[in-house]
Amino acid sequence: MNRRYLILLIFVACALRVNAQHYKYIDSAKIYGIARYKLQVKANPDKQLVEIKKYIPEIILDLRYATTNNFMHRRMYTRAKAYARLSVVKALQQVEAELKMQGLGIKIYDAYRPYSVTVNFYEMAPDTNFVADPRKGSKHNRGCAIDLSLINLKTGKELDMPTGFDSFSRKAGANYMDLPPQQIANRELLKTVMAKYGFKVLSTEWWHYDFIGWAGYELLDIPVQSL
Repeated sequence: MNRRYLILLIFVACALRVNAQHYKYIDSAKIYGIARYKLQVKANPDKQLVEIKKYIPEIILDLRYATTNNFMHRRMYTRAKAYARLSVVKALQQVEAELKMQGLGIKIYDAYRPYSVTVNFYEMAPDTNFVADPRKGSKHNRGCAIDLSLINLKTGKELDMPTGFDSFSRKAGANYMDLPPQQIANRELLKTVMAKYGFKVLSTEWWHYDFIGWAGYELLDIPVQSL
């Protein structure tokens, strides 16, 4: 083996060890920090976390966890910027383009979420039934989940949906039917367009969509300010 290449491998291995962090709910090797993330992006550029607003300028952000307007009643993020994997954002671009032809747009509540925040949710939430289990991680931690709703482009107002974001009501279910017809129509429109471009709705949350290729992306614990 080329000596220079061997030295490089040793350097990378040492860097990964220095940057490694211990996680109490999961095998730490399953969580990627900034060093391992950069290596995987070099091998596959589609795994890059990109700022959604830069790719879809007209998208509206209402990042609740960067405020106190959320079920935790505390700020969980230090920066109000939304990120997702490049392949996910490319699919979301297609969603936005089709909706635009109908005079509609997208409002995002949440996207990429560092694994450490998922742990915080689990340890701070009064009911862990409504938060992701850190033993498995979240699709948000993979950069492959988007929480969103529809807006009217002319007025900027959200379309009437069954519930608000992060509702724990039965009405939040993606297939709940005891609702006004307009709410059902709006929810089904979002569901149909998202499915067309590779997103699957979470059965218990009409606003939560997982990219269908999520299993090919690793769990990440990279603070947004480091991106």
